[in-house]
Amino acid sequence: MDAPAHVVLVGGGHAAAAFVNSVRRAGYQGRVTLISDEPVPPYHRPPLSKKYIANALPVAQILIRAAGWYAEQQVTLRLGERVVQIDRKAGCVVLDGGERIGYDQLVLLTGARPRRLPSELGGDLPGVLVMRSLADADALAPHLVAGKRVLVIGGGYIGLEAAAVAATKELQVTLLEAAPRILQRVAAQATSDYFRALHRAHGVDIREGVSVRRLIERDGRVCGAELEGGAVIEADVVLVGIGVQPNVELAQQAGLAVDNGICVDALCRTDDPAVLAAGDCCSFEYRGRRIRLESVQNANDQAAAAAHTVAGQDKPYAAMPWFWSDQYDTKLQIAGLNQGYDDAIVRAGASERSQSVWYYQGEQLLAVDAMNDAAAYVTAKKLLERGGNVPKATVADPAAQFKDWLG
Repeated sequence: MDAPAHVVLVGGGHAAAAFVNSVRRAGYQGRVTLISDEPVPPYHRPPLSKKYIANALPVAQILIRAAGWYAEQQVTLRLGERVVQIDRKAGCVVLDGGERIGYDQLVLLTGARPRRLPSELGGDLPGVLVMRSLADADALAPHLVAGKRVLVIGGGYIGLEAAAVAATKELQVTLLEAAPRILQRVAAQATSDYFRALHRAHGVDIREGVSVRRLIERDGRVCGAELEGGAVIEADVVLVGIGVQPNVELAQQAGLAVDNGICVDALCRTDDPAVLAAGDCCSFEYRGRRIRLESVQNANDQAAAAAHTVAGQDKPYAAMPWFWSDQYDTKLQIAGLNQGYDDAIVRAGASERSQSVWYYQGEQLLAVDAMNDAAAYVTAKKLLERGGNVPKATVADPAAQFKDWLG
C-alpha cells in the first residue's frame, strides 16, 4: 500500500515526540500535523514531580526536542488546540473552534489524566491539586514553601515522589493511603516496607488503611481533610495522587473498540485501519491478557512501532516493561511486570540502602524491583529480555554472583 499523504497526531506527550522522530528516520516523507491541547511542544513528564518543581527548571530544559526541531522535521504544530471529534467517515478531526482537519492516517496519542476526588468530597475546592502536566506542576510549585502543610492522598509512586519533593523542601507532609499499605497495587510487601521507612526517616507522616470522608473548606479554599472515624488533618494544600485514567473518549465517540484503553494490535492498529494508537491511552495483548502500561518506555517504544506501521515497515511491538522512580537519594528501577506473582524474594545489595525484590509466578521470574541496586536491575532486565530465568534459591543466596546468572 502507498504511504498515507497526511498523518495527523492527536496528543503532545512522549509518544508524539517519539513518533515524529521514528517516522522520519523510517523514511516517511509525507505531511505530519501534531495537535496538542497544551501550549508547549512535548516535554519530559517524570521531572515534573522531581527536578522541575524542586529546582524551578525553565521549560526549555524539560522539552524532549527544541521547538525548532519540529520545523526541521517538517511537522506542523497545532499547540493549545483541542480535538473534540473524529469523523471517520469523512476522514477528519474536528477542533474545538470548529475547524476540520483531514487525515489519511490518524494516530491517537491522547495519554491519560489524573483521577480526581469526587466533587461531593470536596475534590474541586481551590487548593486541591493533581500532578500530571506542566500546568499541574506550575500550580503546585508556589505551595512548596518550608513550613507549609501538604496533605498527599494516595500512596502510589506519584504521591510518594511528590511527598519526597515536599519533604526535601522542609514542608510538613502527611500521606494517606486507603489500602492497608502504600504501593499495594504495584509492589510486594518488602518494597512497601522499604519506601515507608525511607519516607518516615525524612519526616513524612504516612497513614495507611485510612480513607477521606471529606475535604474541609475555609475562606473559599481547602484547609484540611476529615477522615473516616472523625479525625481531622489540617493542610495548606492537598495533592491527589490516586492513579490515572486513559483518555479514550474520542475513540469511544468514534466507535472504536475500547477495553481499559483503546484496543490495538502489535502494529498499533485499532479496528479501523486508518486509525492507530500508542502510549498510555491504549491497551494491547501481553502474555495472553490485555494490559495497559503507563510508562515513558512504553510510550516511546509503542509510538516507534506505530511510526513504522505508517512507513510501511511493520515492526510489531513486543513489550518489555521497565519503570523507574526517584525519591530522595533512592533510585528505584523496575524490570518486567509483576502481575500474577505468587512469591517475592528479597536480596540484599552491596550497601546498607541497596536491595532488590525478585517476583516469581511458580518458578518463573516475572519482574524485579531494584532500590539503589543497578547491578540487580541490569541483570534482571537482561534475563527477562532473553526469556531467561534464575532459580529462587540462587537469588536468595548472598554468595551468588550476578555475573554467573547470564551464562
